[in-house]
Amino acid sequence: ISCNFKNTSKTFLVIHGWTVSGLFESWVEKLVNYYVVAAKNTKMVGQEIGLFIDWLEESANVPLEKLHLLGYSLGAHVAGFAGSLDPAGPNFEGVHAHRRLSPDYAHFVEVLHTFTQGSLGLSIGIEQPVGHVDIYPNGGSFQPGCNLRGALEKIASYGILALNNAIRCEHERSVHLFIDSLLNEGEASRAYSCGSNDMFNCGMCLQCHKNRCNTVGYDASKVRKARSIKMFTKTRGSMRFRVFHYQLKINFLGKLNQLAMEPTLTVSLYGTNGEAEALKLNIQEKITANKTYSFLVVTEKDIGDLLMLKFKLKESTSSLLSLLSSWW
Repeated sequence: ISCNFKNTSKTFLVIHGWTVSGLFESWVEKLVNYYVVAAKNTKMVGQEIGLFIDWLEESANVPLEKLHLLGYSLGAHVAGFAGSLDPAGPNFEGVHAHRRLSPDYAHFVEVLHTFTQGSLGLSIGIEQPVGHVDIYPNGGSFQPGCNLRGALEKIASYGILALNNAIRCEHERSVHLFIDSLLNEGEASRAYSCGSNDMFNCGMCLQCHKNRCNTVGYDASKVRKARSIKMFTKTRGSMRFRVFHYQLKINFLGKLNQLAMEPTLTVSLYGTNGEAEALKLNIQEKITANKTYSFLVVTEKDIGDLLMLKFKLKESTSSLLSLLSSWW
């Protein structure tokens, strides 16, 4: 080979999705410009790329451990058939593993789910686990900074096209998360293994022993188990995406048999490296006395070792009226 290609360097093959243009292999244009047809042809294109990979290994002496396939949307399924970033959902959700991306197609398959079926019932990205490690940033649905909810409010004025940029932002967040892991190596987001997104939002899963946490993106530890590992993380709305996760447990004591309340709760954290103030706690159920509640607290910077915290509770007007009524 006379193109100065270094077979000892890490090699990346980038495979984009439906209607995405770029400087990479524009395989969709060689097919018919309809999603269903493109989806059906992912296996054929993947097999062609597989032949190219065989050639790289045999003729260019490229070790397969140096080769990385980065597939986005439909391209993720193509990468699977050749051997992921948010894989496409339509025509792939719920189908057999041999017809979509799965852990069987590579030594290690990492998948970032950023716009799944749980988002308003849409299925731009795939919701089911399809890799060795399946990471769901922000629950795999609405991504910070994309403002999909705001776009929905504009449909009446601007039509369905108002959704275009917001949906693209949600779906393509997986790409930017992976780029973030390359540009900010050592500061990539961290995801945690958890039974559900609701449990994660209560701060119940912030442990790293026995491979229960992993790096998002390029430096992910290649953990292979019999079943897919579902992991969750929170992110910022822009690069650098990494945030820091904390669990906060609060026990509310009370002598009176008060009615359940829906207060506004905020906490300020002060550590050796800085502080994070007025962080709102997500209340998933009404607060009652003599019960311990667990919360997930997220900061955009590492505050270091915790020195002090301040907790503020503000009862809602309806809670106060109910409480006064019960006393009267």
